[in-house]
Amino acid sequence: MKKILLLGAGSRPVKQIFLPGHEAWDGELIRLDYNKDHNPDIVADLEILPYDWAKDEEYDEMHAYEVLEHTGQQGDWKFFFAQFSEFHRILKPRGKIYATVPRWDGLWAWGDPSHKRVINRGSLTFLSQDNYKHVGQSSMSDFRFCYKADFAFTWEACDDTVFKFVLEKQ
Repeated sequence: MKKILLLGAGSRPVKQIFLPGHEAWDGELIRLDYNKDHNPDIVADLEILPYDWAKDEEYDEMHAYEVLEHTGQQGDWKFFFAQFSEFHRILKPRGKIYATVPRWDGLWAWGDPSHKRVINRGSLTFLSQDNYKHVGQSSMSDFRFCYKADFAFTWEACDDTVFKFVLEKQ
């Protein structure tokens, strides 16, 4: 059975990114939240690394809806790569991350006082090892010295306020 992790589950565990006909969760849903009042399966702070509450290659999917912008700090590249390295570690091969974050230019990106960083298409470029072939030919910084994980950027969509994306573990 597929094992699915919902990060920042809150009190509304609704699947927000799905293929038509697959609106319902299709596996064992594990709900994680920082707030124990939401009665999650796992109470954990996503800013505390490593994620000792998860085993290597434990999850087929991870869903993070409006949660990643609440972790880390803008410009904290060490945390950014450490967090995505942990996501890579706990996902099974070809496992996927389905996520939504506020658009970088939307009202809520910085309007919500609990938002700590913006994640956009440019941020995600650094998560694919293949993209580092452009180092030296562009202004892209080289983080291969600290980041060994690898995600393929497989899908994106935007509306007026939300940036949606899917990453696949390589």
